[in-house]
Amino acid sequence: MKLFGTDGVRGIANRPPITPEICVRLAQAAGLEFKRGEYQHRVAIAKDTRLSGYLIEPALTSGFLSTGMNVILMGPLPTPAVAFLTRSLRADLGVMISASHNPYTDNGIKLFGPDGLKLSDEIQTRIEERFSHLPEDFPIGADLGSAMRLDDALGRYIEFVKSTFNCRQSLDSLKIVLDCANGAAYRAAPTILWELGTEVIPIAVEPDGLNINAQCGATYPNTMRAAVLEHEAHLGIALDGDADRTIMCDACGNILDGDAILAIIAKSWQEEGRLANACVALTEMSNMALDRYLNGMGINVIRTKVGDRYISSAMRKHHLNLGSEKSGHILFGDYGILGDGLVAALQVLTVMQHTGQSLADLAACYVPFPQCQENVHIQDRDIVHTAPIQQMIASCSARLGTRGRLLVRPSGTEPVLRLMVESEDATLIQSVMDEALCALKPYMHG
Repeated sequence: MKLFGTDGVRGIANRPPITPEICVRLAQAAGLEFKRGEYQHRVAIAKDTRLSGYLIEPALTSGFLSTGMNVILMGPLPTPAVAFLTRSLRADLGVMISASHNPYTDNGIKLFGPDGLKLSDEIQTRIEERFSHLPEDFPIGADLGSAMRLDDALGRYIEFVKSTFNCRQSLDSLKIVLDCANGAAYRAAPTILWELGTEVIPIAVEPDGLNINAQCGATYPNTMRAAVLEHEAHLGIALDGDADRTIMCDACGNILDGDAILAIIAKSWQEEGRLANACVALTEMSNMALDRYLNGMGINVIRTKVGDRYISSAMRKHHLNLGSEKSGHILFGDYGILGDGLVAALQVLTVMQHTGQSLADLAACYVPFPQCQENVHIQDRDIVHTAPIQQMIASCSARLGTRGRLLVRPSGTEPVLRLMVESEDATLIQSVMDEALCALKPYMHG
């Protein structure tokens, strides 16, 4: 059974593959994959603020206990906290229950190895094979696992994030709007920024199980933007539901995506001699202008498939300490190679303090090429490989030439095709997108 997509297992909660029955079997398969050797095996489990977390957490716990693994329950925490605590607790496996930026009706399961990294395609395939061929007998009696709750998990993560702020200057001169998306960082993020000295204006910090990502957070940055302008704040920070990505906003209301945030950090690190191998890793979604901007400073770029685990893999392979996705995943090799929205925001604040420049001034150095993006709901995502669609891609690419590009890719988390047209020539973009949508129209839902 195919379970894993771009970022773990994801779907509508209480519908396959996110049902209690499947969650139990998935936990059993993952438990058997990671339960090796004759020592006390442990798995650390956290979740975001979705109502369905109460459904999925006990199902996963039951599955792991049935394999003889001990379970450490950590409650609502950001995804990067799970990666950090999996290593810190010497757990065999880490689990985050979250559908990230998706609406509350969805949920998902992200798995981390003992190194705190997301699982490779190879390990995911082995777990899927075990899922389809589980043994009939599992441990009984004293060989069953036990469960405990880790009460100081939040505090451990807060201190870790604060330790990444490598600036002696206080942040007490800054007023910051912080949008927590009613998600996993609703407690950690305001605490961290306040303890570092800022005046914090928190929004979307009252989760009720149903309002995660609802017109707030990194996927809806206009809420943050409006608050920045209303309160005349120096900047805004918007996290997504599980806080592994961030989008920022300067005092003028200009939105900074992951490309802009990486441009600020990469420039600073290159000047300090801190950027490993003078190179960064980006996905195919990052703007072409970012390559040119970085190349102009002597920084090389490695491109990967979409997904922060592919960025992480490229960073390890090429010994890099910085990578990003346009969506706001910023990965730091010095802090575990996992997207962490809070750590990313603190790195930007560090640059502001070191340079004495505003966020608007720092961001002005990088100007992206115009882009147009569309999500197309279709009956079969595999149509991207058919002759008519490949002909359309070739035609559009020829029109754009070397000054632009068309990207058509199936989403790994939703039943859609994602289209992106980018060009130095802004007048071409909408025309090319119209040609692409026209070719896809016969395959669209409805």
